[in-house]
Amino acid sequence: MPSEKDGIMIILSSPSGAGKTTLVKKLSQQDNFEISISHTTRQPRLNENQDEDYFFVSESEFKRLIQNEEFLEYAKVFNNFYGTTRTPVIDRLNKGKNVLFDIDWQGADQIKNKKMDYKLITFFILPPSKEVLYERLSKRHIKDKLIAKERMKQFERDVLHWINYDYVVINNDLNECYLKITNLIDAEKNSGSKDYDLEYIRTHVDKLTS
Repeated sequence: MPSEKDGIMIILSSPSGAGKTTLVKKLSQQDNFEISISHTTRQPRLNENQDEDYFFVSESEFKRLIQNEEFLEYAKVFNNFYGTTRTPVIDRLNKGKNVLFDIDWQGADQIKNKKMDYKLITFFILPPSKEVLYERLSKRHIKDKLIAKERMKQFERDVLHWINYDYVVINNDLNECYLKITNLIDAEKNSGSKDYDLEYIRTHVDKLTS
């Protein structure tokens, strides 16, 4: 049975290229924060390691886990499956660890709908502009500009889900964005005052979608 000594769940979502994975890794360097490692059917990128960045599995293995109802959340993104298994997350929370999730809006919705007894804080990370996002995606997918263009089309759809998150943070400068997130987490944990301007965010989203 969850108690006050339990850890909290912190979800970071963003359109591809907005920087959520880098922010999650930075947050995990704090004491008592651990990343929930997702399963995925996609191929590892050059800088990724098995059991560290993801559990890279076959599609048949992923579907077996779905059938056994082992996922807390899962989704299909860009033709690959991603998912979070339930048991390791609950074990960590019960030990007082704060668990960080690097997942998309589909996974975030599923976790919210589970209405678990643990505290949950959700963040949606946005780029400062579409131009900056395209530049970041083009660097990541330098060999295939079509991928960057496909991600930009998906961005138009993903950005609309900002409204379902507790907080939206703009990643213009990585350290500033990180500090903003840590301050909001601290304020949530300690019932402190929150420096958060919803109207500013709404205006920024309007610019990104116009």
